[in-house]
Amino acid sequence: MRNAFINTILEACLGRDDIFVISGDAGLGVFDTFKEEHPDRFLNLGAAEQNMIGFAAGMAMTGYKVLVYNIIPFVLYRCYEQVRNDICYQELPIILAGIGSGLTYAPQGMTHYSVEDLSLARTLPNLTVLSPIDPIEARLAADYALSADRPVYVRLAKRGEPDIHTDKQFDINKPQRLVEGNIPVALLCHGSIGEETLNAARMLTEEGIQPHVFSVPMVQPLNREALLHSLRGVQIVVTIEEHYCSCGFGAALREVVMDSDLRCSLTTLGIPSQFIHEVHDTAGMRKLFKIDAVSIADTVRKLLKG
Repeated sequence: MRNAFINTILEACLGRDDIFVISGDAGLGVFDTFKEEHPDRFLNLGAAEQNMIGFAAGMAMTGYKVLVYNIIPFVLYRCYEQVRNDICYQELPIILAGIGSGLTYAPQGMTHYSVEDLSLARTLPNLTVLSPIDPIEARLAADYALSADRPVYVRLAKRGEPDIHTDKQFDINKPQRLVEGNIPVALLCHGSIGEETLNAARMLTEEGIQPHVFSVPMVQPLNREALLHSLRGVQIVVTIEEHYCSCGFGAALREVVMDSDLRCSLTTLGIPSQFIHEVHDTAGMRKLFKIDAVSIADTVRKLLKG
């Protein structure tokens, strides 16, 4: 997913001379060719995240389309004040590429996890947030970010996620139906947890229970009209995300549903609001927090019985 996003940006550089890439001492191998071909349009500003964001804002004000690349804790957390004041307040069209969404970096520990970034992003007016589920959505996210006239934050995993979509062109601003269900249950997901969600749907389908499945690539701002249209007639809605469930996409959707005339239950699956001390790989973490395919399917069964 990460490579699909970055390669789309680099391909755009062939026809544009305004793209400037800033790295915070991360992902350097990804940009080796770009550095050789365009040494005047790449800087590694090292482990100085606040300076990195301020520098990016300055470059954007001179007319560059700036891509800031780093792992999420160093592109949004450590430099929150600069993202807020220098980028979002001034509505600068900078691309913030955050690597390691959710529990991608398990088992490296809490310092590297990104399970509260959406809650921070929700406090930042003018910031569009994209959370692709696969390389196809990642490419479309790059296209969107390159053409946007406002700041865009793209949260990406990097574990070699497979293509999920068959269609390669669609409106990334709208929820995308992945499975047409035969029961009034809808599973909504974003980010790399989409693979677990689809596997859960396949398990249930083998039992004759086929829920609707949607990906929601743009998690801020939510397309309220499109979401409500997708959920008409649905009685049970389940959101699945690799994020704190109290303050992520599920929480944002709850606000949308409560302010609508929809009559459905909403269950949010995610990580409880607690620091993570356990040590597992990403698959083990998902199982621990019951957002793996088996646990998602089990939740749907229980909701249908209840």
